[in-house]
Amino acid sequence: MLTRKQLELLEFIQKRMMKDGVPPSFDEMKDALDLRSKSGIHRLITALEERGFIRRLAHRARAIEIVKLPEALEKKLGAPVSSEGGFAPQVIKGDKVDPPRNAIPVEAVHAMELPVMGRIAAGVPIEAISEVSHHVAVPGSMLGGRGEHYALEVKGDSMIEAGINDGDIVVIREQGSAQNGDIVVALVEGHEATLKRFYRRNGMIALEAANPAYETRLLRDDQVRVQGRLVGLIRSY
Repeated sequence: MLTRKQLELLEFIQKRMMKDGVPPSFDEMKDALDLRSKSGIHRLITALEERGFIRRLAHRARAIEIVKLPEALEKKLGAPVSSEGGFAPQVIKGDKVDPPRNAIPVEAVHAMELPVMGRIAAGVPIEAISEVSHHVAVPGSMLGGRGEHYALEVKGDSMIEAGINDGDIVVIREQGSAQNGDIVVALVEGHEATLKRFYRRNGMIALEAANPAYETRLLRDDQVRVQGRLVGLIRSY
């Protein structure tokens, strides 16, 4: 038996999967269920996984697959049914599928070589990086606006709910200021570099992770120097 909140969450995830083909973010789940924090969503997700209704793939953002649905929910949502009469997860079969309705046609684009300056912590801060380790080709359309750009390899999982995973390459535009909510490269106390969301709160600077396992760091203005803002991401599979 599922609790009311577990059933509500399972229904919300299934509706989003049927509509967009991808599960909702943890923030969207929190708002949909009117919960105060994402930790409550984590507990519900864990409970659904333990009961065999969903499956998660490790180290990936939004990687949730619905394995089965309660019979009443199947009928309510008109979910896909297998030949055996039960719920059937939607999968792509064959080598030809219709593209999502919001898909952008693939076109030839101009690429630029950017220096990869090393690894940036999306977790516990690491020593600041200043040496080029290699170069990476980046679509020119990703480099909108003036200013110099560089790339960094992400280390850690503190930004995973922003879709930034361990091993990703982030593209950064050099700038010394940021708006609330920007994802920035922040230099802390002159020697620690970290990738976090930037906020100004009550005269302090908050560096906020996108993973409830990490606490927000509150620092004085003179302890933080913005070194750039995230403008793009490159992922290899």
